[in-house]
Amino acid sequence: MKLFYILLIFININANQLSNETSPYLKQHEHNPINWYAWNDNTLKLAKTENKPVFLSIGYSTCHWCHVMAEESFENEDLAKLFNKYFISIKVDKEEMPHIDSYYQDVFKKVKSHRGGWPLNIFMTPDKKVFYMSAYIPPNSTKEYIGLDTLLESLHVKFSASLLSEDILHVENNLNAEVKTENNHKIDIGTLSESINSTYDELSSGFGDEIKFPEASKVNLMLDLALLSSSKEMYTKAIDMLDAMALRGVYDHIDGGFFRYSVDVDWEIPHFEKMLYNQGELISLYSRAYSMTKKDLYKDVVTETIDMLDKRFMYEDLYYSASDAGIHNTEGRYFIYSIEEIESAINSTLHVEELKKSMESTLGGNFQKVNSSPKIHLNFQTNKRPNGFNKLKQTLSSLRESRVYPFIDKKINTAWNSLVLKGLYDASLVDKKYIQKADKHLSALKEYMFDKGELYHQSLAGESPTQKGFLEDYAYLVSALISGYEVSFDNEKLDFATYLLSVAKRKFYKDGVWYLSDDSLDIKADLIDVHYISPLSCMIQNLLKLASIKQSREYMQLANDSLQTIENEIGQRQADVPASAQAYMMSKKRVVTIKHSKEILQKNMDRIRSIKYPYIVLKEDDYKKYLACTMQSCFAVENTLNGIKDIIEKGLGSSSHF
Repeated sequence: MKLFYILLIFININANQLSNETSPYLKQHEHNPINWYAWNDNTLKLAKTENKPVFLSIGYSTCHWCHVMAEESFENEDLAKLFNKYFISIKVDKEEMPHIDSYYQDVFKKVKSHRGGWPLNIFMTPDKKVFYMSAYIPPNSTKEYIGLDTLLESLHVKFSASLLSEDILHVENNLNAEVKTENNHKIDIGTLSESINSTYDELSSGFGDEIKFPEASKVNLMLDLALLSSSKEMYTKAIDMLDAMALRGVYDHIDGGFFRYSVDVDWEIPHFEKMLYNQGELISLYSRAYSMTKKDLYKDVVTETIDMLDKRFMYEDLYYSASDAGIHNTEGRYFIYSIEEIESAINSTLHVEELKKSMESTLGGNFQKVNSSPKIHLNFQTNKRPNGFNKLKQTLSSLRESRVYPFIDKKINTAWNSLVLKGLYDASLVDKKYIQKADKHLSALKEYMFDKGELYHQSLAGESPTQKGFLEDYAYLVSALISGYEVSFDNEKLDFATYLLSVAKRKFYKDGVWYLSDDSLDIKADLIDVHYISPLSCMIQNLLKLASIKQSREYMQLANDSLQTIENEIGQRQADVPASAQAYMMSKKRVVTIKHSKEILQKNMDRIRSIKYPYIVLKEDDYKKYLACTMQSCFAVENTLNGIKDIIEKGLGSSSHF
């Protein structure tokens, strides 16, 4: 027992300033020999007091390259001595402080002309003037790369000798450079379609010529454009991408759910992290695609992904944030199989030849040349997974049960839980049972993260939240509440959404600009959707939907004012900011509210959602007929849904039939 206490004392003595933090990512670094600090006013003041430059390292708990850099460099005693001697070292969890990450990612992109990613490493003066930036940095220098062993000494010498003015000026010139803009960019179906086509990979389906992310916002825009145009091209491309993601290696065919991205262009080899936000957005997307196509594959993806979340991520009707890619820095160890294991599993079924044909590329070894990440092809005759797949899945699943599941980040994050909550409400298009399930999750989220009129951002499971909400928390929860109202017609959801929107406006909207947080940092919300939907774009979409549902000119004006601020950027970037482009098209094409009694709307939900116009919201009312309205007028009253459908499609939508 004495030894235990001695060890405990030793551990505490050797803990750095992060020992007082609750973030799982920060806790991973509390016993590094580097004297890490958390980002706060006291730390920034300390840098000024000691006149030391700041080393800021941003990452998150399930980030593979963050782990690699930690093991190679942050646990290195010799490098730690240099960090401690020359710098004030700050660790930031990008999920805990998304506004800080967003700001420095933007700085990196403006200076380097490409994205940074994680880990993101920033060196700056005590008054936060950036002079050096990099993503992963190796511990030792080579002919090709400068390592920390050389870099730290070099930066210290330059700082001490006041030789950084050129480096600082270079960064500031890039940050302050006036972007030459033209204010006459068109934004319409044609320009957005052209933008999609210019970057779409016809061969492998999707976007990217090296790695591929499942960009839900962009696929949603493609489906909108398909419904708004008379061309089948955009619809076909969207479905091809959905099929590719659901059938190849980026989808976990055994446990369900999506990995974070594909490290190759063909969606074959995943980076094995599972992020909660991916699951939420893709549940919504595949639910929408199922309602349009009735493909069994899409229904399977939705139900399997929800089942995976319930099995691996569930905590008291809420969900953890993420799971790691590997164990002990070995990528995919839990998820992959040897070719022999897969062949043995196939041979145990009654449909050996069909399965072998379906999994031909997997049997060639599609991960690290030896192991395989299973993927399948649809049966072209039935458009379903091959016969014997369920038996194969059961056999391969049992092999996993003997393995250790990767680390799970047990933070409860309001924004990401809200994305899943919206997914569950949207999944009612697949199975109405998900409405009741979503209501349970909403109740749990509200109980845990909403107190005395204040929404909170995140907390370690079981701990009381103390970190107040950001724009993303409000935007995504309001979006989920709108989706919830449209399937249950519970006015309490609408009232809560209205309240949150009023708080968000007070906190984050200043002089025509939306900000990510309500602190003194004044970090503007951006339009980026690559990882998950832009909070700014989501909030504008919320405003447009609620304006139509509640016939609120105040909301419509706020939406239009918000769009006016970013319209020029949308015009320049087109489909590269898909959720903002969606919001713009919603405002120009008009959101239609279909009204009828709750019973009629719920009974005919599938048929309503099959109307070939993307911007429809639903509202319960005491009408005995179907009524269709925009903010400008109620333009159709019909006894039948077919009558309303025809008027909307012929007057506002497309005449195309997929």
